[in-house]
Amino acid sequence: MLDIKFIREHKEIVEAGAKKKRMDFDVAKLIKVDDKRKEILLSVEKKRTEQNEFSRQIAVCSNNDERIQLISEMKILKEELQKEEEDLKKVMKQWQVLMLAVPNIPDISVPEGGSDADNVEVRVWGEKPSFSFQPKSHIDLMTEKKMVDFERGAKVAGFRGYYLKGDGALLMFALWQYVTDFFMNRGGFTPIIAPSHLQREAFLGTGYLPQGEEDLYKTQDDTYFSGTAEVPVMAYYSDQTLEVSEFPIKLFAFSPCFRREAGSHGKDTKGLMRVHEFYKFEQVVLCEASHETSVALHEEITAHAEALMQSLSIPYHVVANCGGDLGLGQVKKYDIEAWVPSENNYRETHSASYFHDFQTRRLNIRYKDSSGKLRFAHSLNSTALALPRVLIQLVENNQQADGSITVPEPLRKYLGGRSQL
Repeated sequence: MLDIKFIREHKEIVEAGAKKKRMDFDVAKLIKVDDKRKEILLSVEKKRTEQNEFSRQIAVCSNNDERIQLISEMKILKEELQKEEEDLKKVMKQWQVLMLAVPNIPDISVPEGGSDADNVEVRVWGEKPSFSFQPKSHIDLMTEKKMVDFERGAKVAGFRGYYLKGDGALLMFALWQYVTDFFMNRGGFTPIIAPSHLQREAFLGTGYLPQGEEDLYKTQDDTYFSGTAEVPVMAYYSDQTLEVSEFPIKLFAFSPCFRREAGSHGKDTKGLMRVHEFYKFEQVVLCEASHETSVALHEEITAHAEALMQSLSIPYHVVANCGGDLGLGQVKKYDIEAWVPSENNYRETHSASYFHDFQTRRLNIRYKDSSGKLRFAHSLNSTALALPRVLIQLVENNQQADGSITVPEPLRKYLGGRSQL
């Protein structure tokens, strides 16, 4: 959420930001509603002051006729006040809906473009494997080796259901242990296991509602299942005033995740690329309200994710997401896309974003700066590892002519020393 004062003073910048993000938002409409809100609020506050004054006068009035007159006048004022308070509630509801829809302003370095097809390659790492045979897809590789069962998964769990079993399950466990050790050894991260079944306020605070409701699973008691640990971890600090000495707060978060993939109907309907239920390790960072600090930490958390992929020898490239491929609150975003031999293409494995104070304003996460002034913190997040998606690139890039899969060296100790699956 942006500050209404900032929006009013920088209307053109907000409009340009919405345009760059390809989001339809009427800034003039918000300002008009805000004018009405301020007008009614001023009148309400004035009438409340007058009502208090009437109460004071009535309490000390000794003349019965004057007292009756004061009570009569206060009754009229009270009726007018009640009507204006109802009007204020209606205007405030409209104002809040519009405020929640204001897109954050993208950084000047964000490329122009309308979709992920316009994202710009920043760097490339690793050599794509050269095969003397036609590489198989992860679906064929893992099915043949009884590492996954999509047929029974669909029968039991429905569309996009799956079972990982045998070496597939062991490889998943190995990655869980490895990514945890990897980030704990990098220092500065506090591990946290977060809930995925959450109240609506957590999604509003992080910007996933109201715009992204179609992609969330909703329960009968109006709670939701989250698609990333970012949501519960950010909400963990809601309505708190933090100490500046704590910054940066770096959390290595894990949670089960759920997504309906409603906006991806017809895409990747087979395999592990888009599943409804998965697991995710996430980097979540809170820092002081400094653009320079946010930019530096954004590069840092992206570098962590890249270092993990490099340690697994999975070739990838990094792209800077264009304006049209940014979410409501993101200032800038990088995607790491790893090579998929069977598709002869890069596919996303990680995303790293920073938000300035967009989320912390919604969640009311503040701190006192060195001068004692209360400020909203800045927030960032990045995938550490999303599973089982990364199994696609891992098994495909390490497949051998005989159908076996070479285990990346860092994972072997978690698989009893095995070098092949």
